[in-house]
Amino acid sequence: MEPLDVAMLVLRIWAGVAILLHGVNHAKSLEGTAGWFESVGFSSAKLQALASAVVEIGVGVLLIIGLLTPVAAAGLIATMFVAFWSIHRANGFFIFRPGEGYEYVVTLAMVGLAVAIAGAGRASIDNALGIVDNLDGWVGAAIAGAGLLSAAGQLATFWKKPAPTKEAA
Repeated sequence: MEPLDVAMLVLRIWAGVAILLHGVNHAKSLEGTAGWFESVGFSSAKLQALASAVVEIGVGVLLIIGLLTPVAAAGLIATMFVAFWSIHRANGFFIFRPGEGYEYVVTLAMVGLAVAIAGAGRASIDNALGIVDNLDGWVGAAIAGAGLLSAAGQLATFWKKPAPTKEAA
């Protein structure tokens, strides 16, 4: 394998594990996750909690095994953009700031974009199926862009910035 293939394998697996575990954490307590979604301004909170868990687990598995990699990367980008817009953007860059800044979610989104553009690499099911060359480069970037569109649709449909609480006012 070429160094780029090894690099993509490492990047895919790490991003996949991170988002998979995030999804498993959501799935462990769907009621708690739904309550949290509602508290940050999402309607249909139970649906959001279930969708979040399913998408994050699915994206994680697809990234780890390298199947439909740009589609999985688009899911990662979409998930991280929703988190960025609805929660983290107002808190500044650094994650250690109160309310958690956006450094982590934007970093994962950029990993998703890089993976979508570069492709899964040779150590992937995409490669074994011979679809690597059809899904990377500008096609991968376009698929990643579709992730942003789906995130915008989710936000427009289900999210409304919550009113400030007395403590925040």
